[in-house]
Amino acid sequence: MSPQEEQGMNMINWIELPVRDMSRAKTFYETVLGVALTVQEMDGWRMATFPFEKDQPGTSGGLIESKGYIPTREGPVIYFTVPNIDTVLEKVTQYGGRVVLPKRDIGEHGFMAHVVDTEGNRVGLHMFKR
Repeated sequence: MSPQEEQGMNMINWIELPVRDMSRAKTFYETVLGVALTVQEMDGWRMATFPFEKDQPGTSGGLIESKGYIPTREGPVIYFTVPNIDTVLEKVTQYGGRVVLPKRDIGEHGFMAHVVDTEGNRVGLHMFKR
């Protein structure tokens, strides 16, 4: 048994999305996802963190603006759980993002889509079926 299995931990516990313009990116995510991000500055890094509740499932993370952090459409795709994927997709285009993979039915797992944010990152949206 691995140390993670012994402790009952999830393997992924933090995500950082690189951004070029923190103000623009913060506005995009706050508006599109309907959340408030908290900005911090540390040793040349600017970070805006997503809400996080310690005893709830899932992970958290933030937007990060710093030398060497480059937004990309390539590589891993981070998925955000959303209550209504259609509403969020409308907001994505209204606020400077692009839909690159329209809403898809993924069977019993709900619906998903991919968008590119204002910074050039590809991110996923996921909605559970009701």
